Amino acid sequence: MEKQYKIAVIGLGYVGLPLARLFATQYPVVGFDINQKRIEELNTGVDSTLEVENEVLKEILKKENPFDQTAETGLYCSADIKDIQDANIYIVTVPTPVDKHNRPDLTPLYKSSETVAKVLSKGDIVIYESTVYPGATEEECIPVLEKVSGMKFNQDFFAGYSPERINPGDKEHTVEKILKVTSGSTPEIGKVVDSLYKSVIVAGTHLAPTIKIAEAAKVIENSQRDINIAFVNELAKIFNLLEIDTHAVLEAAGTKWNFLPFKPGLVGGHCIGVDPYYLAQKAQENGYHPEIILAGRRLNDSMGQYVASQLVKTMIKKKLNINGARVLNLGITFKENCPDVRNTKAVDVIQGLEDYALQVTTYDPWASAAEVEHEYGLSIVNEIPQEKYDGIILTVAHEQFKGLNLKNYLKEDGVIFDVKGILEECDSRL
Repeated sequence: MEKQYKIAVIGLGYVGLPLARLFATQYPVVGFDINQKRIEELNTGVDSTLEVENEVLKEILKKENPFDQTAETGLYCSADIKDIQDANIYIVTVPTPVDKHNRPDLTPLYKSSETVAKVLSKGDIVIYESTVYPGATEEECIPVLEKVSGMKFNQDFFAGYSPERINPGDKEHTVEKILKVTSGSTPEIGKVVDSLYKSVIVAGTHLAPTIKIAEAAKVIENSQRDINIAFVNELAKIFNLLEIDTHAVLEAAGTKWNFLPFKPGLVGGHCIGVDPYYLAQKAQENGYHPEIILAGRRLNDSMGQYVASQLVKTMIKKKLNINGARVLNLGITFKENCPDVRNTKAVDVIQGLEDYALQVTTYDPWASAAEVEHEYGLSIVNEIPQEKYDGIILTVAHEQFKGLNLKNYLKEDGVIFDVKGILEECDSRL
C-alpha cells in the first residue's frame, strides 16, 4: 500500500525541500511553491538554502511529473497547481511568522490550505508541519479545507500533524536522523501518518495521541530553549556588571552532570525567536497571561541593543571617539554556517550601533546581499574589506571567522567584541 502514495509537499523552503527530497527516495513526490524563481532554481539542481546538496538534488529530480509516469520515486518541482491534483498525501511546510506586533500571522497557512483544498479528493490526507499553537490545525486550517473543497473533515478527507524539526545549516542532524513526532485526526489516520514517516525517518517516530498534543509538543520545544537562553543572557548582564567572565562561570558550572549547557547570545530565526509568541497568543485567548514565556521573549529581544551598548562602552573605556567611528560587523545570518537571514537579531545590533552614530560595515560570506537589502534595507559585503577599523564585533560564529587574524583589520587602539565567545583574543565578550 505504501508504494501507492503520491506525495505533494507544499512549500519548498528550509523545511519543505529536505523533506521532499527524502520522501522522493521512496515515493513519487511533487514539490509545490508559489515562488516561480525558486522553482526555476531547483529545476537547475541548485538549492540556495544549502540544505540539500546540489548533486543530491540533481540525482532525485525528475523532468516530468512522476504522478503521470510509471516511475515509483523521484521529485518534480512546480508552481502549477495542476501538477499536484493527483496527490493523495499533501504535506504543508510553509512559514508561520509573526507580524510587527509579534502576533501570529497565519496567512501562509490559510493560503496553502486554500491551494490544497482546490485539488483535494476523497480519502486524501493533509499533513501540516508548520509550527503553530495547539488547536490551530483543526480550528484554523481544517475549516478552510472544508469550505473550499466542499468536503467533510474525517469523512471525505483526513488530517495529520508532524512538526518540523529541521535545524538549518546542521549537516549532522539531517531530517531523516531526527526522531519525528506524528499524529492523525483519527486513531487510524494517526497510524497511517506514522507509518508513512517511519518509512523514511531512520531515527524513528513517536505517535502522539492527538494533533493538539503534537502541536503543543513542538511549540514548547522552542519555548523551552528560548527561556533557557534568556536565563543565561540575564546572567551575562549581571556578571558583566560584576566584571566576571560569564563563559568561565558557565564552564565551571557545567562540570555538574545535570547542568544545562546553554550560552548567552542573540536569539533570532524562524523558530526559537518566533514560536513562543504562538503559545502566548493561545494562552491569552484562553484568559491566561504567560509570565515566564513573555519575560524570556522580552529579554532575548532586547539583546541586540544591549550588545551594541556594550561595544560602545568598551570603546569609550579605551578613549575612542564614538561619533563617526568605523566598526566591522562579522555576520548577519540568524545562526552560524547558514544563509538564512529570517528574523536575524544581528540587524538589531547593527541598528543599535548606528544609533550611536557609528559607521558599520557588515561582512558575511554566507548571506545573500540582495536578500539582506530587500528584507532589511541594509548593505553587506561577501568579501572582507582590506581596511582598518576602530572596532570589530563578531555576532555570528561562521566557520570562516575562526581562522581570521582580526588584528589585521583593527586600528592600533581598536576594540574586538565577541558576542559568541569563540575568539581566543578579544577586549570584551557577552
